[in-house]
Amino acid sequence: MRAINERTVLDCIHAGGPMSRAEIARVSGVSKPTVSQALSVLERAGLVREAGRTSGSKGPTAVLYEVDPAAGHVVGVDVGRERVRAAVSDLSGAVLARVDQKSRAHSARALITQIGKVARQVADQADLAWSHVTVTVVGSPGVFSEEGDHPSLAHNLPGWGRAGVLDAVRAELGTHVLFDNDVNLAALGESRFGAARGVDTFVYLHLGTGVGMGILLGGQLYRGATGAAGEVGYLPLAGGDPFDPKTRRRGALESAIGAAAIVRDARAQGIRGVTGASDVLAAARDGDARALRVVQMLAQRIGLALAATAAVLDPALVVLGGGVGRNGDLLLEPVRRALASVSPIRPRIEVSELGADAELLGAVAMGLVVAQDRLYARAEGNGAIAV
Repeated sequence: MRAINERTVLDCIHAGGPMSRAEIARVSGVSKPTVSQALSVLERAGLVREAGRTSGSKGPTAVLYEVDPAAGHVVGVDVGRERVRAAVSDLSGAVLARVDQKSRAHSARALITQIGKVARQVADQADLAWSHVTVTVVGSPGVFSEEGDHPSLAHNLPGWGRAGVLDAVRAELGTHVLFDNDVNLAALGESRFGAARGVDTFVYLHLGTGVGMGILLGGQLYRGATGAAGEVGYLPLAGGDPFDPKTRRRGALESAIGAAAIVRDARAQGIRGVTGASDVLAAARDGDARALRVVQMLAQRIGLALAATAAVLDPALVVLGGGVGRNGDLLLEPVRRALASVSPIRPRIEVSELGADAELLGAVAMGLVVAQDRLYARAEGNGAIAV
């Protein structure tokens, strides 16, 4: 019971600190004497420290407690086809250093080596010995199962789906490593740092080269039975033949609203010289009528996808992200109208607050939770935590 109380107090401070003993007792439901006892143990273990005193109220001041930021460190790595980025944070979630490099995604071996170099480089920039990194979280496209040694459906990273690739990354980093889908991590990033703060049930819809969805239900990331929850690119919606092998490889919805579809639709509208979705969006922003028609078609298809999502999950919020999705000035109102025209279930729709940082900060967010678990278990194993 003591260990349970100590962990409850630690979780409470991590979520809401700095906090006084009275605040911790009120929020956690643990009695004040028990809170005091737990704080004493957590301080000795180096997990919690004093953070000043309350002010601005009548009566005596109270000591505030916070998780000691220097008790552990987290490295997050975001692996994409174009960029590999890393960030290191302390236990408060404060980012201490960042590295951003062009991806060497021409082969799995080159990419694995780059991941190791980028991760160590960001630790060096924070004056942090690699041995002091508590956990590293690597996010990339693909579906990650608990038993698998490689991701599946990672079409955009050559060789990333080959057997043994995850073990090779672990060997390269030589530390405690976790892997997850990049869109799942983006949802966690928005939950902790961005547009979904305080929202327990929401979805993050990534629209870019690929299409995917991160799902939080009751505050918990939902992965499904095999890790494939959120692979909405395979929804048989928005045109095209879902039984066509060419469509089936990436999915009907991705074939309709991914970046390649935007370029295809623009060319069909007679727009020449288009090399990427950003060209079409820029033309729409400049008032090109043909590009604006493409954006309208895109918004209608997104609305259809969100109608299907809302009917199954009933989220309170949809966050649009990715290179295409975060163009809220063009998409937000048309998507809202499209959803309202086809569904009576209308979650709030907003644009990502984190932008291109969503996946990277999501990796940090996941790492913070795991690091706290590991540090607590380490302290408990060393006898620093009363049991």
